[in-house]
Amino acid sequence: MRILVVEDTQVLGQAICERLTSLGHGVDLIGDGKRADELLKYQAVDLILLDLNLPGLSGLQLLQKLRQRDDDTPVLILTARDQIEDRIRLLDEGADDYLTKPFDFGELEARCRALLRRKQGYATNITEHGNITVNRDSRQVFIDGELTAITNREFRLLEIFLGHLGRVLSKDEITDHLFNFNETPGPNAIELYVGRLRKKMVKGDLAINTLRGIGYVAEITKSSKPQ
Repeated sequence: MRILVVEDTQVLGQAICERLTSLGHGVDLIGDGKRADELLKYQAVDLILLDLNLPGLSGLQLLQKLRQRDDDTPVLILTARDQIEDRIRLLDEGADDYLTKPFDFGELEARCRALLRRKQGYATNITEHGNITVNRDSRQVFIDGELTAITNREFRLLEIFLGHLGRVLSKDEITDHLFNFNETPGPNAIELYVGRLRKKMVKGDLAINTLRGIGYVAEITKSSKPQ
């Protein structure tokens, strides 16, 4: 998924980005609260990791502006503050979770998975879609119980389609979720990745239909088992 890290400590921010990128996410780093706020006015992301002590605009002020705009993007606060009063206020202001520095990267990953899963409406990290089973912990995909080889980018694209079943997605929308700001995908990149994913899903119950000049719409062709 597309994750924005708002952290002014460059070393920590880069370490977080590298860790999340290695898991297949599209990750961008901004070290200034005001710049992050301007970006989020027109650019949607799937998750925000937010430091509190930022130049330009504090993390709390950025969080407040987000919620005032009715932006419900999940926000995970990263801060050295560990007082219970601070945590209560941040949660009341609209934060979805809170992680105290220094933190373990394994816990950070788990909290990110939980928030992304919740946003997509899933109760667990293992979900079934017809005969397709997706394990977000291991980033594995099974069709009829058999492991299907899939790249990180293809896994992200599959998550995008599964998170928007029945909804038409334009190429621009898919690009926004699939690539980070520093990447410059070619004009046929989306067609290429969709084509690769279709081949991987040929035995699966996921149909990805092309709507000429509009985009793509994905549907499950058989009913999923209850979660």
